Amino acid sequence: NNNKIKKMDIRFQHSPGETRQMNTQQLRESFLIEELFEPGKVKLTYTHYDRMIVGGVMPADTAVALATEEELKASFFLERREMGIINVGGKGSVLSDGVVFELDKLDCAYLGKGANDVYFKSVSASDPAKFYLLSVPAHHSYPSRMMTKEEAAPVKMGDAATSNKRTIYKYIHKAGIESCQLIMGLTTLEEGSVWNSGPPHTHTRRMEAYFYFDLDASHRLMHFMGEPNETRHLIIANNQAVVSPPWSMHFGCGTSSYGFIWGMAGENQEFTDMDQVAIAAIL
Repeated sequence: NNNKIKKMDIRFQHSPGETRQMNTQQLRESFLIEELFEPGKVKLTYTHYDRMIVGGVMPADTAVALATEEELKASFFLERREMGIINVGGKGSVLSDGVVFELDKLDCAYLGKGANDVYFKSVSASDPAKFYLLSVPAHHSYPSRMMTKEEAAPVKMGDAATSNKRTIYKYIHKAGIESCQLIMGLTTLEEGSVWNSGPPHTHTRRMEAYFYFDLDASHRLMHFMGEPNETRHLIIANNQAVVSPPWSMHFGCGTSSYGFIWGMAGENQEFTDMDQVAIAAIL
């Protein structure tokens, strides 16, 4: 059971042809990350799509250190990697090389290649921080820094008529926090709006990961994936993440409003690099 292991979960790639043959459980085991937050633990999943690591850290009474993983063959975790971190819980802080980034809910921190001695802390164990993180290989070192949700230049988009009235926050991208290849931001939907990323798209130049949060425990999110003419779905709960291959669409609909963090890695950092799929063309 992937969710019971204590070390980093390793997931290899699946081709479109292989994915077409999967049943529900195989899809979930291949693309869904069900458990990201466990008190006092660092939970990590390594996907071979652009070698992204998807993780979660929920510190309790004491600080939690980011230890290196044997699979990385590195003397420390970010020796050859960069990392984006967004807090979706109570107040907390990220420490790296003596620098402290204090993060309220929806604030973001970026740690550049070479950042060491990384620790995560919660201000209150009764209202712990929940740090969602993405890490990808980096071949250049950019400065570590943070950005509040207010500094992320929120943009209102969508319409109540199409059930997708939302606010987009861009953190790590060309016009924001500079990185080697990581792009990261989030979207919150207004009450009564439930659709995300529609019309859907693909981008074979980069993979993507979606993390869903602020979804009531009694509700679920229907995440659609697969080729435009071979769609599949994952029914997921709050605080779960989906790995989206470069050839796959990634869009969804919730039974109530929610938020989601999107993150990408690959050969292109242009936010608008998308191959749109017309809704009427989806099968």
